[in-house]
Amino acid sequence: MRKLRLILVCAAFAISTAQAQQRPFTPALPCSQAQQIVLRNGAAVLSTGTHTYDRFVRDQSFCEINEYIDPAWVPARDTPQCPVGYRCRSDPPEFFD
Repeated sequence: MRKLRLILVCAAFAISTAQAQQRPFTPALPCSQAQQIVLRNGAAVLSTGTHTYDRFVRDQSFCEINEYIDPAWVPARDTPQCPVGYRCRSDPPEFFD
């Protein structure tokens, strides 16, 4: 019984002290590295500023069935507009703007 209690206490401590995974901060990365993160993982949440982030995907297969892809650019260390992939959008595309 004592071992079980010790295991439960350790598990509760580990869960409570776990930290969220850090998001890559694109303004500190070269464009090619930001692109590779999305290409390698298929989908990734990237920080694009101090308090801003978004989810970027490699292709349509990483979106919901009712979503479409929209090209996305992020700020990178070596360029202000780095084409990292796409964002999944659920609102209808605006063809006639």
